[in-house]
Amino acid sequence: MDNLSRENNNGSMLPMAGVIVGVLALILSAVALAKISTAKTDLNTEIATANDNATAASRAATEAGTAVKSLQRDQATNNGNFKAIQDYITTLAGDIKTLQEAAKKPVVNNSKPSENVVAGKDEYIVKAGDTSGKKIADANGVKLADLMAVNPSVDWTKLKIGQKLKLPAKK
Repeated sequence: MDNLSRENNNGSMLPMAGVIVGVLALILSAVALAKISTAKTDLNTEIATANDNATAASRAATEAGTAVKSLQRDQATNNGNFKAIQDYITTLAGDIKTLQEAAKKPVVNNSKPSENVVAGKDEYIVKAGDTSGKKIADANGVKLADLMAVNPSVDWTKLKIGQKLKLPAKK
């Protein structure tokens, strides 16, 4: 005889336990499905955030690359500008050296003073920019030789601002 038949089932709990286990399995499956769905949503959100961050990082890297290229172009331009300035300073240094050497040379007066040259009543006061006796003589309409003859004690290589020079008498 069959042990599980209805006739011998005297209140056995086995079918009831199977139904309860089935219902519990169904509830646990529903909870697990809800958790998986939430986890999937969270994962999709995290993936989207990571994609956004990667896109932003890629954009920033592109901008940084563009900025670096711009700086490299600027550096090349600046190097050219610095080279031009360096060349100009070198030229100026050479010009200054030439001027300094010229200032050290004594004033050479190859012409002879006029006959009977004498100092007149007028005088000239050396100003800033007066670098040579020739310039002063030309500005006052006299010959350099005459100017030097009436000022024998003047060191023409070391004129000083405010220094007084006698001017030859006009004939």
